[in-house]
Amino acid sequence: MNTWDRLLAWEERHRFLVDLVGTLLLMLVVAPATAAFGQNAFYDSRSTGGWLGILLIAPLAWRRVRPTASCAAVYTIALVQMLFFTPIALPADLVVLLALYSVTVHGPRWAHRVAIGGALVGAIVLMGATRTYDDPLTTLAIGAFTATLSLTVWAFGLVRRSRRETIEALVDRAERLETERDQQSRLATAAERARIAREMHDIVAHSLTVMIAQADGGRYAADADPPAATRALGTIAETGRAALTDMRRLLGVLRDEPRPERGGAPALGTTTPQPAADDLEALVEQVRASGVRVSMVRMGSPRPLPPGVGLTVYRIAQEALTNVLKHAGPEPVTTVMVQWRPDGITLEITDDGRGAAADSDGLGQGLRGMAERATMFGGSVSAGPRPGGGFRVRAVIPTPDGSSRPPQVETP
Repeated sequence: MNTWDRLLAWEERHRFLVDLVGTLLLMLVVAPATAAFGQNAFYDSRSTGGWLGILLIAPLAWRRVRPTASCAAVYTIALVQMLFFTPIALPADLVVLLALYSVTVHGPRWAHRVAIGGALVGAIVLMGATRTYDDPLTTLAIGAFTATLSLTVWAFGLVRRSRRETIEALVDRAERLETERDQQSRLATAAERARIAREMHDIVAHSLTVMIAQADGGRYAADADPPAATRALGTIAETGRAALTDMRRLLGVLRDEPRPERGGAPALGTTTPQPAADDLEALVEQVRASGVRVSMVRMGSPRPLPPGVGLTVYRIAQEALTNVLKHAGPEPVTTVMVQWRPDGITLEITDDGRGAAADSDGLGQGLRGMAERATMFGGSVSAGPRPGGGFRVRAVIPTPDGSSRPPQVETP
């Protein structure tokens, strides 16, 4: 903002103070002129004309903060002056036009319409008060001039009002757009945080669960079956490296700038693709290597899925199998069923483990994360103990080519 803009902004914030100073300055000039003019023409003393000038000018101090009341006061005093003191216009009577302009620009619509009507009525009253001059042409000219001057000021005020309303509308729109932009930014940030939290939970929880299971199995097999312990350690290393790669890829999006390449080779994890439904076989093999008897059943004809849908299917299966490792108990039998339907894909993971008797610390976010992932694509997730024992997770996700339906989350 330049100096002029800052001055206008300050003037807008201190309307009453600015108008009060202007009113006092106007009194110093107009009130003495009104007193002198009135004494020479109609009054026996200067005080009558001076007080009329002060009373007419004083309400202008509120012309912008209280435009309707200010205009009404000026109009009333001017009417009293014409009816009871002098029928001709005094120098101070020109503030009637200033009051009309102020209420037109700053007052409500009904107020400036009433004000112009009052000004036209005042012109008629002035014509009636000047009939004593026995000159109809002069009387008509006085009324026409007064009405024309009032209409001109009113029209100028309407133009100024329209410009002010347009500027205010533009400012309001800019503020609303800025607010909406900030809200969208906050929503996008919250959504990104939720997405990263889900990804972190799936990666860390699954990888650590597999590593813990392998470490426990390797510890027990170290004495009786050293090769099995060696295989367990190899699985732990592979799982840890895969988790580290996924973590680096995920955390890479949080950096303000991309990492510089070293020696022409990209940073670790930057070229690793996101997992999808086609990677379910590898996921099942990884869990099977942990000692869980898990089988996979495919139904229907597989087809390409968008990256987001494929990642959702993979993460839901990953979280469900992680829960099997954590809560199903020893040696659970698990089945992963993937059914391709014309309007979507159904994923079901069942086990014959502890089911409702499984222990839980109540701090997990896995089931909630699965439901959120499915809901983003208009799908649903149901999870709960099976009637015959064990636990079941069932996810139904529509594909883009299928019929759409409102998102929902089922609870067992």
